[in-house]
Amino acid sequence: MKFEHETTSERARLGRLETAHGEVHTPAFMPVGTAATVKAMTPEMVRATGAEILLANTYHLMLRPGAERIARLGGLHRFMNWDGPILTDSGGFQVWSLAKLREIREEGVVFQSHLDGSRHELTPERAIEIQHQLDADITMAFDECTAWPTTEEDAAKSMRLSMRWAQRSKAAFREREGYGIFGIVQGSVFPDLRIESAECLLETGFDGYAIGGLSVGEAREKTAETLDATLPRLPEGKPRYLMGVGTPEDIVDAVSRGIDLFDCVLPTRSGRTGQAFTREGKLNLRNARHAEDPAPLDAACGCPACIGYSRAYLHHLTKSGEILSAILLTAHNLHYYQELMASLRDAIRRNALAAFLKAFHGAERRDELGAD
Repeated sequence: MKFEHETTSERARLGRLETAHGEVHTPAFMPVGTAATVKAMTPEMVRATGAEILLANTYHLMLRPGAERIARLGGLHRFMNWDGPILTDSGGFQVWSLAKLREIREEGVVFQSHLDGSRHELTPERAIEIQHQLDADITMAFDECTAWPTTEEDAAKSMRLSMRWAQRSKAAFREREGYGIFGIVQGSVFPDLRIESAECLLETGFDGYAIGGLSVGEAREKTAETLDATLPRLPEGKPRYLMGVGTPEDIVDAVSRGIDLFDCVLPTRSGRTGQAFTREGKLNLRNARHAEDPAPLDAACGCPACIGYSRAYLHHLTKSGEILSAILLTAHNLHYYQELMASLRDAIRRNALAAFLKAFHGAERRDELGAD
């Protein structure tokens, strides 16, 4: 797997990631297709938003329908009809979230399925094998997501376990042309632990480096401080992935600090609950103020929802619980996110990021939280 770092604007980076299933222009946002589908969307619709790479999840796919079955059916790309690159989460975060259903050991994690209560064991070697069976272009090392809030002592213990698992993950990974494995920097909000983690991963050697364990409840300034402490320790010539982030504001801020890849359920989950991201801010289509509004969601947007439908109609669909509401709003939100990434890439290319940031942060945005 190759990563070409083309140019920078301040600390922001413009690049191109070459994988077995195509190119990804960075900075890039990955829509989340947890169970081999981006909810409420067909692959063709996802592609039409401008997305070049998707994220799928090891934990969910190992439980249903099973990695072996997907492998027998030709791999995840064929199974879900997506011919572009796929990154697979190792399952560590999902197992971490099952606090009452799992036991963490040096060897790995023993857990109960949230589906039927059956017991499973997930080790670094097994997580890498599953991702190989899925045919993921980018495999993630198996790690433990450090709990929040936490003490420095507990964060250190968790991080060092993840580093031992990272070494085992790398040893289990099968090198192939166009495929790669990313290590995950842990250490919560403690700069010394983040630096130790980064140095350990560099010694092991990975094709890319993710920053995990953030956006789990810590203050935004702590997130920024953690990125500023970690990113200088990561190699310039490798892609950098901030896991689980996030809002448009968080993404813009992280790009300006040197992050290349993002994923988050926010645009798709918001679309299914009547929320839309626009240049004016976040809109709640349940609000009565939209009931007779003939305007589009976003006059500057070229997505199908904005071209063909009014806020009044989308309000009606949302209030009525119609499936079309989830489809149109999800498509719009993903389109908005991909347009944001394209605008960031253009600003970096023109060395005009400072002007972009000024305009972005200076825009007046509302955040509609209430419903009628």
